[in-house]
Amino acid sequence: MPATTTAPSVLIRAARDSDGAALERLAALDSAEAPVGSLLVAEADGRLVAALSSSTGEGIADPFLPTADVLALLRLRAAGAPSPRARRRSTARRSSRLRVHARTA
Repeated sequence: MPATTTAPSVLIRAARDSDGAALERLAALDSAEAPVGSLLVAEADGRLVAALSSSTGEGIADPFLPTADVLALLRLRAAGAPSPRARRRSTARRSSRLRVHARTA
């Protein structure tokens, strides 16, 4: 039976002050400067694999991992695509309004 591999989960979040060393390591791997400004980062298996500046659009990624899709996700998020959590909250608000409206009608 062939071995099944699964892609790691990717967490997209805003960069924190504590990410400085990891961002510098990532930039060195990518032979680039760390992006500046407000950053979004992607974590896989607990370590940073990509980062994107929301203000300049500059990105860096681990060249030893398949990160093209991760950078694409960061660009989508930076462009304003709602996070899954935000969509769930929005859906919950809409459904609660519908229930209230149905009770009063």
